[in-house]
Amino acid sequence: MSIYDFQVETMKAEKKSLHDYEDKVLLIVNVASKCGFTPQYKGLQALYEQYKEQGFEVLGFPCNQFMGQEPGSNEEISSFCELNYGVTFPVFAKVDVNGDNADPLFKYLCNEAPGMLGSKAVKWNFTKFLVDRNGKVVERFAPQKAPEELKSEIEKLLHV
Repeated sequence: MSIYDFQVETMKAEKKSLHDYEDKVLLIVNVASKCGFTPQYKGLQALYEQYKEQGFEVLGFPCNQFMGQEPGSNEEISSFCELNYGVTFPVFAKVDVNGDNADPLFKYLCNEAPGMLGSKAVKWNFTKFLVDRNGKVVERFAPQKAPEELKSEIEKLLHV
């Protein structure tokens, strides 16, 4: 099993295979519009712009499981990201990242890259998972880790 075996839902309720991102370095992030970390959208967009030509993608997955910090509809979320942060990287339909209804992709990510003390659960919004060009989950980063701080790890995988 690899990251490419998963399908995700777009904001327009269409299925998209992660196979479409094969041979790219991915940063998969659970995001929210009303979180203290929401300004990280700016840093995520900057990373995307800096490295997209070298085969880097940011994939955002809105989640409302942490204190209701993503209450909007998919349309509202999409509009918020574009208007407030100029987001051009893909932001997918809202998902659960923990619990019985967790999206299969996030179950996989959490199993492949456990958090502190082996915890499988996502602790908060803006948890980041870095995936190499072969679809292997390389590392998990806590929400407090700013996108700008990931440059060296991304560059290693891109061989920049």
